[in-house]
Amino acid sequence: MKVSLITVCYQAEQTIAACIDSVLSQDYPDIEYIIIDGNSSDRTAEIVRSYGERISVFVSEKDAGIYDAMNKGILRATGELVGILNADDLYAYPGVISDVVRTIREQQADAVYGDLVYVDEKDTTCVKRYWKSGAYKDGSFRWGWMPPHPTFFVKRACYEQYGLFNTSFRISADYEMMLRLIHKNRIRVAYLPKVLIRMRLGGVSNASVQNRVLGNREDRRAWELNGLKPWFFTLYMKPLRKIRQFIFRS
Repeated sequence: MKVSLITVCYQAEQTIAACIDSVLSQDYPDIEYIIIDGNSSDRTAEIVRSYGERISVFVSEKDAGIYDAMNKGILRATGELVGILNADDLYAYPGVISDVVRTIREQQADAVYGDLVYVDEKDTTCVKRYWKSGAYKDGSFRWGWMPPHPTFFVKRACYEQYGLFNTSFRISADYEMMLRLIHKNRIRVAYLPKVLIRMRLGGVSNASVQNRVLGNREDRRAWELNGLKPWFFTLYMKPLRKIRQFIFRS
């Protein structure tokens, strides 16, 4: 099974090399690595080009935002399975992709996800929060559940059948996409109970109270757009579930 991994980046000279190294250190033999840059003016493109042919596809041009860039990557992917790793993030160990592919095969799944840790921006060995996903059950989204998007690997055929990221969303396009695939269209999804991603603290959706309010509004629109109705407490449960990430570290 060929796996396409996509990194989108912009002004990422401080973190892009570590991200790339975590991909190139994977022990899985059949990886296509695609990097989509938003026409950075710093050294991002220079750093990416220094890796030469180890990067399968590199595009540096203006885009309409992070989700537009992700869509560009998906449209260029030729692998059966697609994963997205942001420029600030790292795969947690060299066998991540091997474990993901093994899980897909053993459970005959369309997608797989795992756990994620938030780490210090400078010291990526220092864990600040632990996102333990848990196994998906029918209706989990109604209880405020969602898997961490950087750990989400899905067959390219699912994107082709059910659509790419909806770029009308500024913050919650990943939530809308997973809600659409898993909850609405019931693709077969498997849980891999391992930490797959080390994510540096930060991120657009949590950057400010204003962005969190916008994110909540977009979450509500994600349900409406898909003709779905959440329970009255669903969208309150989603941020409340994050509290346990600060308490439990394993």
